[in-house]
Amino acid sequence: MTADLDALHSALVERLDTPQEIRAAFAAHPRHRFIPDMVWPDATGLPLYRTADPDRWTRLVYGTDAVTSQANDGGGGPRNEPTSSSSAPQVMADMIAAAGVGEGTRVLEIGTGTGWNAAILSSLVGEKGAVTSIEIDPGVAAPARERLTGTGVTVRTAAEPPTGEVYDAVVATCAATRIPRAWLTAADDGAALVLPWSPHPAAHSTPIAALTVRGGRASGPFVREAAFMRDRTQRPGDLPFPGLGQPPAQAPGFPVGSGELIGSGTLTRLMLMLPGVRLGTGVRPFRGGHGRIVWTGAGPAWAYVWPDGTVTGGGDRDLGAELADAYRRLREAGLPALDAFTLEVDPERDFYRVSCAAVGRHWDHPVAP
Repeated sequence: MTADLDALHSALVERLDTPQEIRAAFAAHPRHRFIPDMVWPDATGLPLYRTADPDRWTRLVYGTDAVTSQANDGGGGPRNEPTSSSSAPQVMADMIAAAGVGEGTRVLEIGTGTGWNAAILSSLVGEKGAVTSIEIDPGVAAPARERLTGTGVTVRTAAEPPTGEVYDAVVATCAATRIPRAWLTAADDGAALVLPWSPHPAAHSTPIAALTVRGGRASGPFVREAAFMRDRTQRPGDLPFPGLGQPPAQAPGFPVGSGELIGSGTLTRLMLMLPGVRLGTGVRPFRGGHGRIVWTGAGPAWAYVWPDGTVTGGGDRDLGAELADAYRRLREAGLPALDAFTLEVDPERDFYRVSCAAVGRHWDHPVAP
């Protein structure tokens, strides 16, 4: 039985937790009209063709997650590394709301992808506004441009925003560690710059920052968790898993086990409190089986927090102690939410500053020029 795609789209729109005007813009552009017939649902293996399994394709399109529309820059590889996608609908709605997009807004979107986000933006800005979207990959830009026919969106195949043009809102759909100066100069004074920001180029978590640009600088709060693909000019390359093949040393125990630490939902906030440190989770052999650990890495230094709260590590820094200190400070401050953290960007400095008044501290994250 063929699924009623329009009904599924209506249900998706109703699930969105967002203002009515944004919900109406989503309603005007059914997602299935923007998702290609070939998608990449799995980390390994072959792509999924709509004609081969229409039911699974439909479940992916009308689920709550992102849909990968390109892997490995259009090539092959042992893993299907996502390189273009349709973002998760709720994440899209939250970023659009954070950017303050409305009638008459001049919007620059960085990363066209499937074109769905740009179409929604076009409905919000109306005839008095304008949407320009840039896409670095010609093979992604061309079909998106076709899908956006009639919306008024201008799609440009480019790596950077057009020189000399300014916008009321800049929305990036790819994560950056170093925020390109061109993104800042594209924003008019007082404009919003909403982007996924990653304090480390290899971090999995890329929380969304909603910045206001003034005088070439930008600042604002983090507004939600997210995990976006990198800007293609800032990919970190393959980095080794911290500690592999290194002799471990026992370190003082962590206040909680790795399972409780992961379940606390604090890893992104801890990442923001540990400049220059990679932080993630993984599975390692543990007591005859396997257990999830929290790992950290910075240069030759590394540390693992195990399920029972023990810590092992090595290198030139005690990363286990640094992580434990950050966790204690966060707990003592009453576990302030992510939006209690702010990001300050000054392109003349070699660091970005993250602050949290509730913790009473700031942290300077080094940024390569």
